[in-house]
Amino acid sequence: MNTIPDIRVTVMPTDINPYGGAFGGWIISQMALGAASLASRHSKGRAILVAADEMRFPAGAVMGDELSVFTQMDKTGTTSMTISARAERRERDGDFTETVATGRFTFVAVDDTNRPRPIQPETR
Repeated sequence: MNTIPDIRVTVMPTDINPYGGAFGGWIISQMALGAASLASRHSKGRAILVAADEMRFPAGAVMGDELSVFTQMDKTGTTSMTISARAERRERDGDFTETVATGRFTFVAVDDTNRPRPIQPETR
């Protein structure tokens, strides 16, 4: 995994579920944004999400926590990329951190008409 986060954001009141924790769907969306950033940089252009798999939530985040998303390129094909993402929380007023979610995202590089396009061999 990268040591520098692709996304870093504070959990706000609008991100909370009815039980007081960060909504899992919001966490997944932050992870997808981080993975999409890596996919676009790696493919040197537009890339669209085609699958999200292996989502796990070993811990929770609460309002005020800082959520950081770290990504790693796992596999690159002719047009597709599989990226692992890890979301980690840091308490707002301290240094305690823990992983709150992990998952795997698959993207396909596309052209302006949303047709798959090859990823340049030098980046594969």
